[in-house]
Amino acid sequence: MATDTDTEQRPVEGRRSGELTFRELLRWSWRQLTSMRTALVLLLLLALAAIPGSIIPQQGVDSIRTARWQEDHPKLTPVYERLGLFDVYSSPWFAAIYLLLMVSLVGCFVPRIAVYLKALRARPPVTPHRLDRLPAYATYTTAEEPDAVLARARRVLRRHRVDTHDDSLAAERGYLREAGNLLFHVSVLVVLVGFAVGSLLGYRGGVILVVGNGMSNNLTQYDDFDPGSLFTPDQLDPFYLDVDDFDVEWLLEGNARGQARAFVSHVTYQEGSGEPEEYDLRVNHPLGIGDTEVFLIGHGYAPVITIRDGNGDVAYSGPTVFLPEDQSFQSIGVVKAPDARPTQVGLEGWFYPTYAFTRETGPFSVLGRADNPAISMLVYAGDLGMDDASPQSVYALDKSRADLVTKDDGQPFRVDLPVGEQVKLPDGLGTVSFDGVERWNKIQISQTPGKWVALSGVVLALIGLLGSLFIRPRRVWVRARRGAEGTLVEVAVLDRSAGADVDAVLDELVTALRADEKEPT
Repeated sequence: MATDTDTEQRPVEGRRSGELTFRELLRWSWRQLTSMRTALVLLLLLALAAIPGSIIPQQGVDSIRTARWQEDHPKLTPVYERLGLFDVYSSPWFAAIYLLLMVSLVGCFVPRIAVYLKALRARPPVTPHRLDRLPAYATYTTAEEPDAVLARARRVLRRHRVDTHDDSLAAERGYLREAGNLLFHVSVLVVLVGFAVGSLLGYRGGVILVVGNGMSNNLTQYDDFDPGSLFTPDQLDPFYLDVDDFDVEWLLEGNARGQARAFVSHVTYQEGSGEPEEYDLRVNHPLGIGDTEVFLIGHGYAPVITIRDGNGDVAYSGPTVFLPEDQSFQSIGVVKAPDARPTQVGLEGWFYPTYAFTRETGPFSVLGRADNPAISMLVYAGDLGMDDASPQSVYALDKSRADLVTKDDGQPFRVDLPVGEQVKLPDGLGTVSFDGVERWNKIQISQTPGKWVALSGVVLALIGLLGSLFIRPRRVWVRARRGAEGTLVEVAVLDRSAGADVDAVLDELVTALRADEKEPT
């Protein structure tokens, strides 16, 4: 004969024991996602996911460096592109971690806020029957009446939330500790929202300007441009920026000899139809124009090189940006003369600010300062791929259809020139002259709409962290009972956080209770 118990334990028809329904599965998944453990794991994953963005060159940050890295690693490049490692912060997998973390944080702290609000309205707990079982406990006997003792205890504990229970008094403080914890969690969400707003509505672009040149703030002027998903070109502030001069202070002693210690770019800018203004642009001292910030993030040399073709016509002339490879500003660059006749000519090689040579090391630069500038470049002749429809980097030379120019003995012909010198190329290709050296600045221009939101989140996080570290939630009970020998007063203190010295708090409380004790007349 079946009992009610047997009926309750019998599995539902068509469903195995322990199997979850779809609704139960969704509820279980939501609880897992919104747990504190999951939020911490996602926060750690977000930190780990950001590591490739700081190690691997990013397309939106420095497209030139990214292109050079891709040329140096042809086998890894397709794999990295498929994984989105050249644009980590815009990749789907990074966005998935980001969104899951935001959902987890919201689901984690919203219920805790409800619990906290309920706790704020709650009264201190009833006085335990056995106070002597608490870790911090003391007693003393006084001739005062119990009501007088409890009244004094209420005055001493005026900064606590106090409630009276018959012959005892219960007090509690430190409610803001949990508020600090909640504020810290909310601030993490605020920071994430700030970064999200900046990445969606903002942009970041870079341009290299030779000193003496300028740019207007429109899309055609940028060397690389990384807009947010919701960015529109009408967000660009109308202004013009001109690099007038550039000063560098070099270290000439010590282990850092030859390195740049400080540099400043003297610029003139004009916002809209306003008056031109001057500004000294330094590292970490950006120029603010409307909602736009202009940063100085790098500098280098632009050798002035002239190529005359076999007919004696100028096929190329002007400053050419060379990219520094080390702290001595030994730089690599490319010069292309697609209009040269009878065939196109290209140069690829090095610029040395202060040229030196030893048999052991070969050519190198002693200092970053241009005390003895020189170039050393190989020459290529033929089709440089300049007529192809696909865009070509100005910092790379397509040598697949060009021939290396050699000397009569078959050795590569090198253009080794100090400043002011000229060399004749073999096979009637023309001449190359090194006419001078100019400087260039790498300028980053960006709008970050959510930066103040993110900064506010960081400030809130610090406030919440300080509150959770230094605010001690504490409960105090005072019981006073009249006996044959007078009034027995029991005092107990319970600290709800670890590491607090409750004995010192107990001694201070007992001393305060007995400070104004009066003897009966």
